[in-house]
Amino acid sequence: MRRVESVAELENVLSTMRDSLIAFVPTMGALHAGHRALVEQARALAPTVVMSIFVNPLQFGDEKDFARYPRNLAEDELQARDFGADVLWTPSEEVIYPHGHEIARVDAGDLGNQIEGAIRPGHFSGVLTVVARLFDVVHPDVAVFGEKDRQQLELIKRMSKGRPEIVGVPIVREEDGLALSSRNQFLSQGERQSALHIYKAIQASQNIGGEGLSAVTNAVANELSDLDVEYADVVDANTWAQVTGDFTGEAIVLIAAKIGSVHLIDNGKLRIG
Repeated sequence: MRRVESVAELENVLSTMRDSLIAFVPTMGALHAGHRALVEQARALAPTVVMSIFVNPLQFGDEKDFARYPRNLAEDELQARDFGADVLWTPSEEVIYPHGHEIARVDAGDLGNQIEGAIRPGHFSGVLTVVARLFDVVHPDVAVFGEKDRQQLELIKRMSKGRPEIVGVPIVREEDGLALSSRNQFLSQGERQSALHIYKAIQASQNIGGEGLSAVTNAVANELSDLDVEYADVVDANTWAQVTGDFTGEAIVLIAAKIGSVHLIDNGKLRIG
């Protein structure tokens, strides 16, 4: 594996690989088994896999949250090598934003202001801005993202319009069902037990989906009753419109809760009706 930092270094390395497809795995580091799954999917799609690590300040509304985001580049480099990445790009903030943060940001549209976007204003605009910048440098044929951030995945698909192809990878979970996240390390043992109710709520919605939307929302609310819930929304899996009334069809339940000081998200597909 080659680790590079500058754009020039990356372009030089990739210039020898352009004869074959390039798959790209953008990350913010704090790598775990979920990221391994992304690299494995990327490897199945292309002979060359590029992984990046960059903690993007534009998607953090809280400076304290940005400052405490876990960073361990030495360990991440070992992990990326073990996962099988061919190139690891670890740019500085100056490399990604050479003119500072006063740049034209990508508009995340109406969906970018809903659900997760409603409680984190500007978050998805920051995500799309950095992803567009990364794509402009790497020029991948395909890019791989996790489905845990399913709303983010949908917005990136809409932005890319198939260039590059965007591929989602199913959520990787702990044995007890907790979705893997770089933020899980901040949970105490008791908080971790509380966090399991998020996945239990998703399971409950999937198990009762055949009885209709009202049954789904009641089951989710019951499972989340003791948590500090930030949202628990059900949307049409195709249009992302909030479902109402007698809706039937494929849907997605999206949940966010504050567990202690940690913001956790999860989601799952279900059939309603």
